[in-house]
Amino acid sequence: MQTGKIGVTTDNIFPIIKKFLYSDHEIFLRELISNAVDATQKLKTISSVGDFKGEAGDLTIRVVVDKKKKTIKVSDSGIGMTSEELDKYLNQIAFSSANDFLDKYKDQTNAIIGHFGLGFYSSFMVSDKVEVITKSFQEGAPAVKWTCDGSPEFTIEEVQKENRGTDVILYLDKDSKEFLEESRIEQLLKKYCKFLPVAIAFGKEQEWKDGKYVDTGKDKIINNTKPAWTVKPAELKEEDYNKFYRELYPVGDEPLFNIHLNVDYPFKLTGILYFPKIKSNIEIQKNKIQLYCNQVFVTDSVEGIVPDFLTLLHGVIDSPDIPLNVSRSYLQSDSNVKKISAHITKKVADRLNEIFRNNREEFEKKWDNLKLFIDYGMITEEKFYEKAAKFALLKNTDDKYFTYEEYEKLIKENQTDKNKSLVYLYSTNKTDQFTYIEKAKKKGYDVLLLEGQLDVHLINHLETKFKESRFVRVDSDVVDKLIQKEEEKESKLTRDQQDDLSSVFNVKVKSKEMYNVVFEALDENEAPVIITQSEFMRRMKDMSHLGGGMNFYGELPDSYNLVLNPNHNLIIRISEDLQKQEGEKLSENDITRKKLKEEVDFMEKDHSKKKSDEISQVEKDDLEKLRRELESVENARKEILEKYGSANKVVKQLIDLALLANNMLKGEELSTFVKRSVNLL
Repeated sequence: MQTGKIGVTTDNIFPIIKKFLYSDHEIFLRELISNAVDATQKLKTISSVGDFKGEAGDLTIRVVVDKKKKTIKVSDSGIGMTSEELDKYLNQIAFSSANDFLDKYKDQTNAIIGHFGLGFYSSFMVSDKVEVITKSFQEGAPAVKWTCDGSPEFTIEEVQKENRGTDVILYLDKDSKEFLEESRIEQLLKKYCKFLPVAIAFGKEQEWKDGKYVDTGKDKIINNTKPAWTVKPAELKEEDYNKFYRELYPVGDEPLFNIHLNVDYPFKLTGILYFPKIKSNIEIQKNKIQLYCNQVFVTDSVEGIVPDFLTLLHGVIDSPDIPLNVSRSYLQSDSNVKKISAHITKKVADRLNEIFRNNREEFEKKWDNLKLFIDYGMITEEKFYEKAAKFALLKNTDDKYFTYEEYEKLIKENQTDKNKSLVYLYSTNKTDQFTYIEKAKKKGYDVLLLEGQLDVHLINHLETKFKESRFVRVDSDVVDKLIQKEEEKESKLTRDQQDDLSSVFNVKVKSKEMYNVVFEALDENEAPVIITQSEFMRRMKDMSHLGGGMNFYGELPDSYNLVLNPNHNLIIRISEDLQKQEGEKLSENDITRKKLKEEVDFMEKDHSKKKSDEISQVEKDDLEKLRRELESVENARKEILEKYGSANKVVKQLIDLALLANNMLKGEELSTFVKRSVNLL
């Protein structure tokens, strides 16, 4: 029997393994199964080249849990090890010193194993003792057993073992009892080993018999040894891809499309990515792409391996060029990872373009589900935008689809304003903005439907890409101002009449919202009162709600324009009635107001010619007194106008009609409007 110390420069190696090697102790099972698969694959390789002439036999890897003995055993029928190989692989850990290990890797422990071959030693995170019983494929080589109790001391002795291969037996410590539960082990095997290329047996298949489940005696194989991504694309049909999707995600809708990745140079990469159905109001689900290394599960957190927008996809990526134990710092710095990311982006864009060109009708049917994904990519990845701009679609309110180029040609003649700027009109809600859409259509304009959750960001992005173009929501102004082509119409009301009507209509419709009364000289057949919302302010608020860094705007109340049409008969009649009812008071007020204004203006002009110390206190007091008198007269005028407005049912009716047209009249206010309408009739 051989005894000795494991080849490290300090006795601290096992405490380090237990505390720092992995943040997640469950990883030990993946490492042991991976080693067993490697041993089995090596046997297949030497057999194929003639270096092993015996019968390979059953190569199934077996995992057995023994609750009584508190052990887990992983057995393979692979290449096995001789005594010398056992000593080399298990006893000579390649560290320059444990101090270097601690200093360099303590904070990024997940990067360690792949570099130093420490996978086997993860066993000691859960074990008090580990035994390795192995017999080499080499003829005449005796079976040997390696034993270690978690200290640097080990023993190697010859034992009896009938079959070629290796058994690793873990004697679990008191803190790792969870791994004696068969359900826990099965969960881990399905998580990490679901698609390994060698059959893995755990327990027996069961069948329902005499009112209970009983073992059939047949091994329960927990993995699919030949998953779809390892098969050549030419050998797979659409139903094969969908079947594999079901294997990955048993619950949910069928995918829209798939992309089969198969790259040999300049790196190795295989996989299948699926476009899931993404509804416009979904909470975006990431971590649906599973990363594998030679069919061994690594992680489902793939940010850094694929661009952020591609994390919306589902599926599998497998690359031996990404180590099993991945750290974020590794991913950020590794050149292969960056190449893989760029290649996947290109493949996704090329596949979408291919589908668009080959079957546009089918592409359009699926666009509403694809839109969020493609918009996200175009906003965040410049190279994706360059390719996607050829097949990305815009949908109008008539549910017709256009490429960017097609839509520009459609609207160029009719929607170019007097400043040569092309105006893309859009709606975010066909129902709420119906009135505005109809008015735009009567003008011969086309209106896009942009109701997706990323459309505010997309609009901002497209405005930087499209030359001399801007996006304007259809309710952001009166129809004649959306795309201004000519000089403004004449108003039938004077500026003073408009100022008076501003105070008549200047009522707060809702306390949490602000309304600014403005006049726009429109055709006499246009509505008397229209509600609009500034494109800039609304877009800034939308951006703040989406986390666009515009918090200041998000805190402001919603503000709207209450647009009065001074050429409409009803507005003119209100102005005339105001003059009839309050004309005498307003005229007297006007005479006083103008006189005071002239005096204030004269004194302010006189004071502006002097230095402050040249103006006497009496002069300053006189000016301040005049200003207060003017303010009092102006307030009295405003009070007359607002009192008239609040008593005038037609004024309130016109405002409510405008709110109703904008889908903003609800609850008690809507009920009051209906009652008032009946009374007016």
